[in-house]
Amino acid sequence: MNLLLAEVAQATQRLAAAGVPSPRFDAEELAAYIHNVKRSQLHTVKDADFDARYWEAIARREAREPLQHITGRAFFRYLELEVGPGVFVPRPETETVVEWAINAVRDMDVAEPLVVDLCTGSGAIALALAQELPRSIVHAFEMDEKALEYTRRNIAASSDRARVTLHAGDATRAFEDDRSWDGRFDLVISNPPYIPLTEWEYVAPEARDHDPELALFSGEDGLDTIRGIERVAARLLRPGGAVVIEHADTQGGQVPWIFNEDAGWTDAADHRDLNNRPRFTTARRASL
Repeated sequence: MNLLLAEVAQATQRLAAAGVPSPRFDAEELAAYIHNVKRSQLHTVKDADFDARYWEAIARREAREPLQHITGRAFFRYLELEVGPGVFVPRPETETVVEWAINAVRDMDVAEPLVVDLCTGSGAIALALAQELPRSIVHAFEMDEKALEYTRRNIAASSDRARVTLHAGDATRAFEDDRSWDGRFDLVISNPPYIPLTEWEYVAPEARDHDPELALFSGEDGLDTIRGIERVAARLLRPGGAVVIEHADTQGGQVPWIFNEDAGWTDAADHRDLNNRPRFTTARRASL
C-alpha cells in the first residue's frame, strides 16, 4: 500500500466518525481530485507526490461541507457540471426522474420535442435532456441570481447550448408574459423545492447548511411550489403532453392528487427510485 492509500484509509475512518454517508467514496474522490488522477489510479501516486492539501479537503468534508463544493463539480448522468455555494447540488435520485422523461418523450415520436425544465438550478436536468434527446428544444427557468451564475456557465460549456434557452424568472409563472407558448410543450419537468418548513432540523447538514433555502423549502407541507408548477404545466402542455415532478419520499401519496382529473389531468401515478422509495409523480394532459 502506498502512502496515499494509507491516508485514504485514515480519512475514511474520520469521515465515518463525522457521519458522512459515503465515507470511503468521498475519501477516494477527494484524493483523486487533489492529486489529479482517477479513483482507480490512486495506487499509482508516488509517496513523494502526496499532497498535504488532501487533509484540508478532508477537514472540510468532515465538517459536512458537500463533496461537490470542495471539488467544484458534480456528475449527473453523462454530464460534469460546475457547482458550488449558491446552487443546489444535483442528486443521483433525480437521474431516475430524467430517465422516465427521456423514455416518455421518445415514445411520443415527436420530430423536435419541446421541453421546459422548471427550477433548473445548475441546469442538470435541462442539459441532460438536451444531450440525450438530440433534436429537442429545451427551455429552463431559474429565479435565484446566485444559482443562475452556475446555470449560465454550465450551459455555455455544453455542446448542446444552442438548443437550451435559459429564462431568469419564477418557475410558477413561466411564460406568463408570453401566452404564445401555451399548449405547445411536450414535456414539463421539475425538481422543485419540496421540504416542509417544519422539517428544517431533520435535513442533512450538507443540504440544510449549504444548498440555497429557495431550492429546499416550500411552505408548511412542502407542496406550495408543486401546486404552482401544476398550474403552469396545465397551461403549457399540449393535449397528451406529460409532466414529471420530483418530490420527497414521504409525499408519494399526496402529489398525484394534485394532478387530478378535475384539473384536466389523466394517468397520474407515482414512481419509485432505485432505492424503492416514492420519488416522482407523472401525469398527462387530457386530450380535448
